[in-house]
Parts: sequence; C-alpha cells; structure tokens
Amino acid sequence: MKKTLTLLLALILALSLGCSALAVNEDVEGELVIYTSMYPFVIDMMNEAIQQEFPNLTPGIDGSFFFYAGTSKLITKIYGEMGDKRDQPLECDMFMVAEPAFSLELKDYGYLHDFEVEDAENRLRFPYDEEGFWYPVRVCNMVLAYNPEMVDAWAAKGVSIPKSFKDFAYDPALKGYISMGDPMTSGTAYAAVCSLLEQYGEEYLDKLGENKVMRESGSTAIAKLQSGECAAIMILEESVLKYIDDEAANGNDVSNIEVIYPEDGVVLIPSTVMIVAEEYSKNVNTEAAEAVAQWLLTEDAQRLIMKGYMHSVLKDMADYPAHSVDTDSLIEKDIGVDWEYAYKNREAINNLWTEKVTQ
Repeated sequence: MKKTLTLLLALILALSLGCSALAVNEDVEGELVIYTSMYPFVIDMMNEAIQQEFPNLTPGIDGSFFFYAGTSKLITKIYGEMGDKRDQPLECDMFMVAEPAFSLELKDYGYLHDFEVEDAENRLRFPYDEEGFWYPVRVCNMVLAYNPEMVDAWAAKGVSIPKSFKDFAYDPALKGYISMGDPMTSGTAYAAVCSLLEQYGEEYLDKLGENKVMRESGSTAIAKLQSGECAAIMILEESVLKYIDDEAANGNDVSNIEVIYPEDGVVLIPSTVMIVAEEYSKNVNTEAAEAVAQWLLTEDAQRLIMKGYMHSVLKDMADYPAHSVDTDSLIEKDIGVDWEYAYKNREAINNLWTEKVTQ
C-alpha cells in the first residue's frame, strides 16, 4: 500500500510539473507585431515556431507575427509612425532589424522597453545594452564572392579576383565589374560602409565610385557573377549559402559561386531584438514581447537562425550555418563597426555615399 501511494504521489508531482511548464507559455496571450528585416523564408520558420511555443499568442498581421522590409525601409516607416516630434505610438511591439545603430537611436528617443536576459554576460558572445534595451539575436556576415569557373576568363582580361575589401574598391582593373548592396536601402550594406569608412577613410568611397560599383540586390549580383558581368561582389554570406543549398536541393552541383572571406577581415553585424516601450506599442503587451525575446535567445530559436544561414549569438553554440566556417574564427577576423558613429553620422554618411558613389 505504501509503495502504491508513493508511486501515485510521484505521478501527481510529475504531472503537475509538466502542466506547470506548459502553462508558462499558455499564459502568454494577446496580439504581437514584430518589424523585421529577416528574409521571408526565415520569418516563415520563426512564425511557425512562435505559434507552437506560444499557442495563445495571436499573430498581429494576416496570420503572421512579422512585418517584413529591408532595414532602411523599416527605419523610414518607423520615422513616419513616430511623427516629426518623435512622440507618436507605433504599429508594432518589437523590432528585429539588421544594424544596432538604430537600437541606439530608438533608445535615445525613449521608444524602448528594458528587460533582463539572465546571465547575458556569460551566454552571449556579442555586446548587448547593459541597461537591457537591446540584445543581439542573429549575426549577419558581410563578405565577398566570386565565380571559380570564370577565374581564367577574367585573368585573360587582366582582372584578378580581389582577396580583400580594399582590393575590391582600389583595383582599377575591376572598374565596372563589381557589385554590392545599396546602403541607402540595406542596413547591412550601410553597416559595411561604416566599417570600411573607419578602416580606409573617405577614399574608400572615392575608389568605389571610380570603379563604378553597381548597387544591386543579392540575387541580381549573384546572377551577374555567374553570367560573367561581375568579377566579384560584396554580399551577405547568408545569401550565397542559401543559394548553394537551394541549388543542391534542385539537384544542381554548384561550382560557379564561392565565398571569399576577405584578408582584411569580415564585417559581422549582430542584429538586435528590441521591445517597444508600452506607451508606444501597438498592443500594449510588453510581457508577451519579453517572453518571445527570451525565447529567441534559446538554443532552439538559435538553431532556426542558423537554418537561415546566419550565425548564433550564443557562446556555447559550436555549430554554424551550412557551408560556412566557425563563428569564433570569424569573430577573430571581424573588422567591427562603431555603432555610435554609425548612429550619429547616418545623414552625413548617406550624403557621402551619394556624392562619391552614386553621382
């Protein structure tokens, strides 16, 4: 009898613990809208996972938690919602945008809600706001890429494939044969320009202009790389890695595109998650937003980030995106970005770009 009672109590305890664990996520309710610059296929994975993790949380936009646009377009949209006096409520509850400079700006405007990630110092391998207004959640990597099948053809034209960001801009033989994202519309391209400006000065933009760099989307640049219109492109690593996997899934052996990890370093962009301050948020549910933000820094969520060909922010995550290289080795080669500089000088940098590159 005593043994039966003991087993019964143990079963009741186990069931109560299981229900309690489940109830944590079931208690997260209300609507949620997240503005993000993550690629749509990553959004689809994240959307499904959030719905499973938080069954009573309601997607705020046509069955999705996410509104997608490039970072620069999102920034323009957010400015419009904030109004000229930067005092109006927004149409979202969270942000996941590409470059941390905007996090500093929103913090200054008082638009962010602070929250604590337990043991963040030991868990995260990238900087975060010590007051808890933003945390890195995914890492984009700006690199170069080329077409191995076209090396000899380019050599016959007197063109060498650049091995560094400096060669990409400074080698006059590459004039008219290079492409990159437009920092006026792409947050990651803006971050890269800020980094390279610090590294080489305004002359870097002069050289890009002299070399007639094309400003294009990643997919267009990849197509031109393969057709022989471009010798090299500056591009997010994730765009190349996804292309390789997509082609492999279609039974194609991809040998006409390869990443170059530049000799003068890579530009790592630890994109942040932020929560809108309650007085400015669409759904006034910072508790739910905090729960989602905390989940984004779990191993399960970070593995979805890596499936999106981005790198994890967790120190103990030894894995890295398919076809890439070890994240810690990239950190050692990171040129870095002064995010305060990128924030405070956004207009001046955009003007420099327009003056030296696009005119």
